Amino acid sequence: MQGVQEGPPAARVAREEVRARGGPRAMIPRPTSKFLRVKCEDCGNEQVVFDRPSNVVLCQVCGRTLAKPTGGKAAIRGEILGAVE
Repeated sequence: MQGVQEGPPAARVAREEVRARGGPRAMIPRPTSKFLRVKCEDCGNEQVVFDRPSNVVLCQVCGRTLAKPTGGKAAIRGEILGAVE
């Protein structure tokens, strides 16, 4: 047959797409939210806080607001010491 071109097999195309996206691990979705270690500015208490809370997060020692929901990421009212693995 003239004028008919055969493309690469479907498996080969899929492998090329995986490589183009950064490897097979790039196709596994990773969560974008994190748990943060936050230090209270009043009493110095360190507490783990979710970075996208649905409720106000208070310090367990003094009751000060550490995180306030904003509809997405929280407004953190303390010092962020780092992310919890």
